[in-house]
Amino acid sequence: MKLAVVVQRYGAEINGGAELHARYIAEHLARHAEIEVLTTCARDYITWRNELTPGLDEVNGVPVRRFPVQRERDPGQFGRRSRRVFEERHSLGDELAWLESEGPASRALVEHVRASRQRYDYFLFFSYRYYHAYHGARAVSDRAVLVPTAERDEAIGLAIFPPVFRGVRAIMYNSFEERAMIQAVSGNGAVPGVVVGIGSDIPERVEPARFRQKHGIAGPYAIYVGRIDENKGCSELFTFFQHYARRRRHPLTLVLAGNPVIPIPPHPLIRHLGFVSDEDKFDAVAGAELLIMPSRLESLSMVTLEAWALGRPVLANGTCDVLKGQCLRSNAGLYYENEAEFVEALYMLEANRPLARALGERGLAYYQRHYAWPVIERKYTDMLEQLEREPVVEASTRRLEPLPGWWERRRPRLPPTRQVMADVPAGPAVVQTAESGQ
Repeated sequence: MKLAVVVQRYGAEINGGAELHARYIAEHLARHAEIEVLTTCARDYITWRNELTPGLDEVNGVPVRRFPVQRERDPGQFGRRSRRVFEERHSLGDELAWLESEGPASRALVEHVRASRQRYDYFLFFSYRYYHAYHGARAVSDRAVLVPTAERDEAIGLAIFPPVFRGVRAIMYNSFEERAMIQAVSGNGAVPGVVVGIGSDIPERVEPARFRQKHGIAGPYAIYVGRIDENKGCSELFTFFQHYARRRRHPLTLVLAGNPVIPIPPHPLIRHLGFVSDEDKFDAVAGAELLIMPSRLESLSMVTLEAWALGRPVLANGTCDVLKGQCLRSNAGLYYENEAEFVEALYMLEANRPLARALGERGLAYYQRHYAWPVIERKYTDMLEQLEREPVVEASTRRLEPLPGWWERRRPRLPPTRQVMADVPAGPAVVQTAESGQ
């Protein structure tokens, strides 16, 4: 079987989000099928500037074919179009213009997908909200397997996406919350889908003492790993943590590992390390008292799973349905929804070592049961085998609905997506399922 993994950017140095997710899947499925990655020449997710050479490349033994992006993102234009579709009554044409201005728009990539439909058995499209996934899935819907990596934000309420969710051959969901949300906005329950998530390449041996010595970290600490950004809940984290530090006689240190997008407050108990290597990251998480995950918008959170794989408890933002659901299903983390709950939960994990140890042990068991690589690989191969057995007639009933004509696309008849999302049920998916119990 030959598979194309289609993703917005790709490289060994791109170390997070859907792009790392796509690389892990490409490298692990290469054990079971012939894999080629189709992507753009962009390295930076803000500008989408063409920085990498177009044509054939190779990353960790997997062939990668890169295509140029037509233009860099214009932040002003993208902001105006976002306000239009998220906050005002608008047209389908407005949504398509938003999609193109979000980037990375690469017609060359989409045309290659269209022209190569017979070359690959299936195309795995990562991240529903980007140009390549939307137009690529429409070009080869009968061979499209979508990995949405969808968060509960305004984009999921756009009217251009439900036909894609209903028209692809299969969907590989990150979480039960993501699946419930997508089914609510699109009514795609007839499309084959499975909650699979993603594994991680956890090293066989970690050395927290090596990390402490290298960075001069003494005493107990909590850790945050990821982009230090407002959208990741970091401003709120800083406020809440400083309130906790004022109340405790011997508080934990907060260690931050990641590139900053917002200012980090000067505080004797907040240590910023900048971007760290994978070795440092795993050593740091293994040596922490806990991982803090403050984001409100996640489709899974790989670093949360990595903390559990290393036997560490997690303190998560409970206003994120996915994180709260993962904590409830795993019984391996605490969650908070306001400052007082953050302070008390952090104190509990700091002071009650038996509780923290028990949560970490449950996290490790949960990871091994649901996110170890043999489990992830089997879910992908099982789905692909299921699609091979699916009758052609049954698959053809889910063809993608065509876009309406020129005039209909320009009628401002669509409500603001914030209004759409207000009507979509929210909350964690806590019911155990026969599928996996995740």
